[in-house]
Order: sequence, then structure tokens, then C-alpha cells
Amino acid sequence: MKKKLVFIALLLSGFAIGQSINDYKAVIIPLKYEFMKTDNQYRIATLTKVNLNNAGFEAYYANEDKPLGYGDRCSLLSIDVINEKAFLITKLYVVLKDCYGKVIFESEIGKSREKNYETAYKEALNNAFESIAALKYKYNGNVVATNDTPKSDVVKIADVRAESVSGESQTAVSSAAAVAVTVPNSAVLYAQPTASGFQLIDSTPTVVFKIQKTAKADYFLAQKGNTNGVMYKKDSMWVFEYYQGETLMSETVAVKF
Repeated sequence: MKKKLVFIALLLSGFAIGQSINDYKAVIIPLKYEFMKTDNQYRIATLTKVNLNNAGFEAYYANEDKPLGYGDRCSLLSIDVINEKAFLITKLYVVLKDCYGKVIFESEIGKSREKNYETAYKEALNNAFESIAALKYKYNGNVVATNDTPKSDVVKIADVRAESVSGESQTAVSSAAAVAVTVPNSAVLYAQPTASGFQLIDSTPTVVFKIQKTAKADYFLAQKGNTNGVMYKKDSMWVFEYYQGETLMSETVAVKF
């Protein structure tokens, strides 16, 4: 009932909501939502794209090449499908977010009492998209304002003390192994939740890091391509540490969660 009242209020203020939605060129679709076990399970990613296209949006999978002019990540929305647990009923709703993770629009809850998972997810998702279709989206050509990208930073490994995940004793890193890596201003990454942590994407958008939660806050197991390491927060920046041969490397990363 609460979500229905919110939806009615959104329709009554349709000009303001429509205007904010219409500022965005397209929507980026992940292949896997948090409640899914595999990419495009039950064809949910495919159904998401079909529904977005039917609602007037340009839509692209996260791993899909984008046309020229779609390089600015903040001109695009990301989409998430939430599975709200319920007894003997499937409930899904859709959330559209900007590049900083701010919710731009949340749909009504779509429901299905079908017992077959694929049929139930399809029916519930289609129902949820009815409130998005009601927005009558049409891109207006406006440029979305973005915050200033954090300035680049240099970290000296000799000054960093690595801390174990369990919070036990800290070990100073030898200055003989110290390497400083400067990350350019354009390297700001955007965090998208996954089942075990986050994936950090750039403005194209391409997945640059996959990070997994540990028992310690602000400390992640990290993977960049075929390179494994750890990522932790230092001041306002994040530090990715890994070994290159016997040399400990460090790279600062600007992340927007």
C-alpha cells in the first residue's frame, strides 16, 4: 500500500519526475542481479532490456559496446531488479540509479502467483515495468551535472601499514619494496553491488575491479584482470595492493559507492 501511494504521488508530480528521468541518455543493465545465481538466469536481463526498450529507453548490457556519445557514465542510468521475499508469491520491483548510486526512480512492486520460476519472474517484472512505462520517457538532450572528480594521489608504500583481515597484528611494509603509482583524475570508478561485494566500473562502463567483502569493514579481497590483491580505504581514497614478482605494488583508486 505504501508503494502504491508513493507511485500515485509520483504520477501527480509527473513533470518533475519525468524531467529528471529524461535527462539520461540510456540505461545500463547488469547480466546478473543479486538474487540470481547465473548471468541472465530465467532470461531476466533479456526481459529487462525488452521492457526498457518498450518504455522508450535506449538500453545496453554492462558488457556490451556502447555507441559513440555514450562514454560519459553520468549521462547513463543503471538498473537493479529487487526480489522482495514473500510466501507463495513472487514480488519484484525496479530501481533506476544515477552514476553515484542515487535512486532516480523506484517502480511499483510487480507480483505473480505462478509456481514456475521463469513464468513468475516474467509476469512480476512485466507488472513492475508498467509504472516505468507510465513515465513516458523521452531523452531531452540535457547534460547531467557531475561532481568534481577527486584529484589524483600518490601513496608511498613505506608509509602504509598493512592490516590483516582478522584485525590481528599490523606489519610495516619494507621501504625496499616501496613503489608509488599515480592514478589520473579520469580513473574514478563506480561501485555496483554483487552477491559477495562490488564490481567497480569505469565511465565506458567496463568492469575494472571485482572486490569481495571480508570480516573487516573497508577491507576487501580484490581482483583486477588476472591480478589478485587487497583493497582498503586510506583517507578519502582507496588503495589496491598486490605483488608483482617479489615487489609490493600499490595503486590509489577513486571510488564512488
